Amino acid sequence: MKLFAKIVLGLVLAITAAVAAVLIGARFADGPLEIIAGGPFTTGELQSTAPVDWSFVRDIETIEFQSLEPPRSRTVWVLTHEGRLFIPCGYMDSTWGRIWKQWPIEAERDGRIITRIDGKLYNQSLVRIQAGPELPPLVAELSRKYMGGQPIPVEAVTSGMLWLFELTPRA
Repeated sequence: MKLFAKIVLGLVLAITAAVAAVLIGARFADGPLEIIAGGPFTTGELQSTAPVDWSFVRDIETIEFQSLEPPRSRTVWVLTHEGRLFIPCGYMDSTWGRIWKQWPIEAERDGRIITRIDGKLYNQSLVRIQAGPELPPLVAELSRKYMGGQPIPVEAVTSGMLWLFELTPRA
């Protein structure tokens, strides 16, 4: 029994060390590793201006963005409406969501970001949207694109469970 316990403990420690190495190593990577936050962007072509119409992103599943403070990158879902660009973030009313997803809270403090889409970098800002006429079409687009058409009520946004950010040009 002692040998079995030592083997199990050894495996647990090895797995823990491997996970820690990936998480720490990702902070130095050029961008995120899927759902694992990464380091600042080191590649991409900086654009002098952002597109006026973001409709070309409609069928792109995810984009990457890097916050300036703290300098960290992540992969996120993306929505478009009337040529405008938005990022949704769910589970914000849950303990797990608040622990796992720090970026929305950080974005409210400092919304300056760089997006990377198809190798192009855009200086932008995140502005949280909590009300307004764009909410129904945005939750409908979120439903279409990511939820298989399952309806999402506007109350998901107004209650704070779902946060929506518009990406706007940064001076």
